Amino acid sequence: MINREGGDYLRGRFDWQTETKKQWNKEATQWNERSENMWNRGSRKEIIPFIKTHLQKNDHILDIGCGDGYGSHRLSLAGFDVTGMDLSEEMIELASKQHKDISFQQGSIHELIFQDSIFDGVMAINVLEWLEDPLHGLQEIRRVLKIDGLLFTGILGPTAGPRRNSYPRIYGKNTICNTMMPWEFEKMALENGFTYIDGFGVYKKEVKSKHYEGLSEQLQQALSFMWIFCLKKADKVE
Repeated sequence: MINREGGDYLRGRFDWQTETKKQWNKEATQWNERSENMWNRGSRKEIIPFIKTHLQKNDHILDIGCGDGYGSHRLSLAGFDVTGMDLSEEMIELASKQHKDISFQQGSIHELIFQDSIFDGVMAINVLEWLEDPLHGLQEIRRVLKIDGLLFTGILGPTAGPRRNSYPRIYGKNTICNTMMPWEFEKMALENGFTYIDGFGVYKKEVKSKHYEGLSEQLQQALSFMWIFCLKKADKVE
């Protein structure tokens, strides 16, 4: 897309991954200040308990987009063997300093440095909706999962504040947040070698259970701040 105001966003000069790394490096300290609250009391508080119902202790989990590593830390406390990975060097530096018992590596989901079929599970919370090519990221996740391995991913819903990051596209500008909705991600996953196992919605405090109970899953997703998926790697892509 073209930014008519010019600058670094002009077509041919915008590198999505480089810009993503730069912006998350810039956010590292601020993210670290609120990460613990998100995982313990906020929008991510139900994710680790959800994973515990589907995987066994000592299973090997790759936490993609681990940020400052607090989610990886929670997985480790739950008894899992955890490897954390993030595109941001600043995030990985924070994670490595704060959680020395966990292995963290800087890297890109577009080119995962791991061998095929080695992880029992992958956690990727608010990762795929920040990619220029979500399908390629999903394919890389599938590659490193064992057959019947599980992907736990959170996709921002329409009511999520971070969706504002995709708004500049209205003015022809490039952004680092795509517009993929939870139902679109689900369709893509089912068409590319995954089966649906389980899921649940995370809602803003103003949305009560009476507002979404009895609705179809897609309508529940339409009210969501984030939808958490548990998907299983099938033995082949249909």
